[in-house]
Amino acid sequence: MAEVKKQKSKKPKKIDNKVYEKGLFKLQLELVKLQEWIKHKGLKVVVLFEGRDAAGKGGVIKRINQHLNPRICRVVALPAPTEREQTQWYFQRYVPHLPAAGEMVLLDRSWYNRAGVEKVMGFCTDEEYQEFMRSCPEFERMLVRSGIILIKYWFSVSDEEQERRFQNRLEEPHKRWKLSPMDLESRSRWVEYSRAKDEMFAHTDIKQAPWYVVHSDIKKHARLNCIAHLLSLIPYKDLTPEPIELPHRTESTGYVRPPITDQTFIPDTYP
Repeated sequence: MAEVKKQKSKKPKKIDNKVYEKGLFKLQLELVKLQEWIKHKGLKVVVLFEGRDAAGKGGVIKRINQHLNPRICRVVALPAPTEREQTQWYFQRYVPHLPAAGEMVLLDRSWYNRAGVEKVMGFCTDEEYQEFMRSCPEFERMLVRSGIILIKYWFSVSDEEQERRFQNRLEEPHKRWKLSPMDLESRSRWVEYSRAKDEMFAHTDIKQAPWYVVHSDIKKHARLNCIAHLLSLIPYKDLTPEPIELPHRTESTGYVRPPITDQTFIPDTYP
C-alpha cells in the first residue's frame, strides 16, 4: 500500500528553462514554415482549444501565434452570445470565423460551449443540448468534407493544479481579470464538468475529427507537446526563401526634414 501511495504522489520533473526556451524556439520556427505552407497550398485549418478553466489553453495559443502573420493565423475568442445570436441556428455565429484558403484559425473555446458550460450552468435547455450532441458530429463531418482541416485539443488539468492556478490569479493583480464569476462557480461543479466532458467525448470523438487530450498540469510540457503534435498532423515542406540582400538606399537630394518643433512627440518617461 505504501508503494502505491508513493507512485501516485510522484510527479514528473519539470523541464529546465533553457531546454524549454530552446525547444520552443525550434517549434516556433517550424510553425512559421507551416504557415508558409498553408498559404502556398491554400489550406484551410481550424484548431479548437477546449478544457477546464485555467487549464493552459491561452498560453499555448499565445506561443503558437507569437511569430505568425495575423493575416494568415488568427485567434478567435467569442464573447457571450447576444440576444439576437441566441435566436440563431447554434453554429451560425461560428461560421463567419471559419478560414478561407491559406488561413489558420485558432478557436479559444468554440461551439463546444454548449456541451460544457451551457450544459453544466443551465444556459441551454435539455432539448438544445441533445440536439447539439446529434448535430455536432454531422456539422464537423461537413466541415471536413468541405476541405477544412479540423483539429480538436482538450486540455486536461487536475483538481489540485487548477486550484493552485486560481489562487495564483488572486494573488497576482495582472491576472485577476482571468477569474470571472463563471470560473469561480465552476470550482464547485468539478464532477458535473467531468461528466459533461465524458458525455461530449462519447458523442463527438469521431474518426473524421478526433479529440486529442493534452496533459497540462505542467504548462511548459503542455505547450511543447501540443505544438509538436500540431506540426505532426499537417505534412508541410520548408519554403524558406533564400537570404535577402537589402538594396542600397538612395542618397537624399534636396530633401529637408521639417523642424522637430512642428511635430508632437510622446514624453521620454523611460530613459
